[in-house]
Amino acid sequence: MSRKTIIWIGMSIGSVVGGYIPNLWGANFLSMSSIFLTAVGGIAGIWLGFKLSDY
Repeated sequence: MSRKTIIWIGMSIGSVVGGYIPNLWGANFLSMSSIFLTAVGGIAGIWLGFKLSDY
């Protein structure tokens, strides 16, 4: 797989997981915590995809 594909997959998975975490404590999908954690998860996914694409 190309580096760009791995980074996109990491961003997608990180965003979904980050957006779902507030739902575990009863927050809405459109709450501020969900939006914030979606961004954090996306950034973490990009970072992880970048690190994994080096191998």
